[in-house]
Amino acid sequence: QVQPVESGGGLVQAGGSLSVSCRASGSSFINKMGWYRQAPGKQRELVATITSGGSTNYADSVKGRFTISIDSAKNTVYLQMNSLKPEDTGVYYCYARIPGTDYWGRGTQVTVSS
Repeated sequence: QVQPVESGGGLVQAGGSLSVSCRASGSSFINKMGWYRQAPGKQRELVATITSGGSTNYADSVKGRFTISIDSAKNTVYLQMNSLKPEDTGVYYCYARIPGTDYWGRGTQVTVSS
């Protein structure tokens, strides 16, 4: 059983920076990890993903501000968030993918004050 566990997050003022990380234990076959977020009253949306080989994908809303990276040996994914905006506020969920199945973390809160 793969279990992603997020850490980091918190409260920051608009324009500031924050980082979150996620380690997925339980499997050595993870080939993709990423982050989604969910704001109150909204659907969960993609933030960024990265493959074990380093290929990345970002939501248009975070391009140029967020950077995703991975340490495949540790099954750990990082998200560096710069120039944060109030609309970045939400619960950030990590996922880890082994072929055919996605496993989700419980989420970590990121709040950006204006």
